[in-house]
Amino acid sequence: MELPHDEEPLLRTAHPESSRCQNYSTMTSAEEIPVAAVSNGAGDDVVGNIDKNEARRILRRIDWRIMPLLFLTYALNFMDKTILSSAAVFGLRQDTHLKGSNYSWVSSVFYFGYFLWAYPTTLLIARLPIAKYLAVNAFVWGAVVALTAACTNFGGLITVRFFLGVAEATVSPALMFITSTWYTRDEIPTRTGIWFAGNSVGGIVSSLLAYGLGHITDNVHPWRWMFIVLGIATFLLGFGVLFLLPDTISNASFLTPQERQWAGDRVVIAGTGRTEKTTWKWDQTVECLQDPKTWLIWSIALLCQIPNGGTQNFANLVITSFGFTSLQSTLINIPYSLISVMAISGTGWLAGHFRSLNCILIGLIVIPPVVGSALIGKRGSIPHGASLFGYFLLSTGPAALPLLLSLIQSNYRGVTKKMTMTAMLFIAYCTGNIVGPQLFKSTEEPTYDTAFRAIMICYALVVCLAAVLRLYLQFVNTRRQREEGIEGSAGASGAVGGGKVVDVVDSRNVTEAVNEVQLRPEDYEDVSDWKTFGFRYRL
Repeated sequence: MELPHDEEPLLRTAHPESSRCQNYSTMTSAEEIPVAAVSNGAGDDVVGNIDKNEARRILRRIDWRIMPLLFLTYALNFMDKTILSSAAVFGLRQDTHLKGSNYSWVSSVFYFGYFLWAYPTTLLIARLPIAKYLAVNAFVWGAVVALTAACTNFGGLITVRFFLGVAEATVSPALMFITSTWYTRDEIPTRTGIWFAGNSVGGIVSSLLAYGLGHITDNVHPWRWMFIVLGIATFLLGFGVLFLLPDTISNASFLTPQERQWAGDRVVIAGTGRTEKTTWKWDQTVECLQDPKTWLIWSIALLCQIPNGGTQNFANLVITSFGFTSLQSTLINIPYSLISVMAISGTGWLAGHFRSLNCILIGLIVIPPVVGSALIGKRGSIPHGASLFGYFLLSTGPAALPLLLSLIQSNYRGVTKKMTMTAMLFIAYCTGNIVGPQLFKSTEEPTYDTAFRAIMICYALVVCLAAVLRLYLQFVNTRRQREEGIEGSAGASGAVGGGKVVDVVDSRNVTEAVNEVQLRPEDYEDVSDWKTFGFRYRL
């Protein structure tokens, strides 16, 4: 499928002054490049080309090995932390003797643990075998979820929720790292949308699970069974990740050596560079902190997650306040999650196929929640049906986060810079999710007027900041184009093969580029986006 971009697929030649563009010869089309062997950056050559049909087959194999594991991991990640909302209406608050703001703190403390481990885990993700590290985290978090069923008081709940936050802090950054390791800049938004949709599919499954387990009338009580079942499922997932997910492209046993070479060279040419055998570079950390887009993305993430923190944990309580029973509240969340799945997958596909739509989509996708929160805020003067419609409008809000994750994966080059930005985003994520539940004041139950006013304001500010971010990225692209003297590409990793900027338009062009561009050792170096000639930002 061809992507509708403004520019035609070209191979542009960079200036010789660039640090990555020495000893080049001017070439005006891909056909002029001689084909011999492609260096793997480690002194070895893999001879032979991959044709277009073979390339599509390899990419399908990569997708079927990587994406189901990421999807299931993210689905359970979401279910394990949000089943608390269903448990709350099935006796958890009564059995653990929660009073006043206790439940809000049980909701928030998860993100204190997440906050504490967010930065250290990004350091470990870049240094440890990623599949083994993610599997160990799955074992720990599954055990912690199951142990929640043993809690009998506020202190016990606070403790297990804190450690659950520590265990789950690795999941999202690890999935981002894996996605940018295997996929090109044009493929990242769609793939991120696929695994992030596990978030909402997990919401559907957890609602059905809660509905089924909610009929249990034994002495264990339904809410405890919810945590036991999900804890066991998560622990078993850890084995799947351990044995099926490769740590790197170079040790992916389901690919041949030539296929591994092709998969690795794809991301060097059309991705954001190689992620293997890198070291932590503190100059890239400083660069990340100095980059204006860092703080714009950070602010948008914070404003998106303040509403998310409250609605995730108080969803069932809000629905029951509309006059529905506890069992009915679990079923009503199913259409909410379905709308989220469509919003996440649809915007991910659009962002992957149109390089200048990402920021626009962020602004558009949060407009329905602005309207929805306004309707819920007026619930005293409108029918419950209108308030419920407003609640469903909130369901598109979660789609903003995967669009932000895609921007980070596609627009940040350099492993240290990207992982620093990833840690910062999830620090904002934690902060927002800590603040969000506190806006749902027990004294305002069941209307929660303060919370829904705050949700409306936060999403309105997201619209404004998304517009500012787009204008800034557009300005930087124009400035770099003027300074470098070439158009560059938002679909390539920058200058490779001695100074050539390949503008890949679809998977066919990526395959041609991999076969035709003779990569050099310097192309495998870990260089940031600021220092990469021909690198342009997706808008």
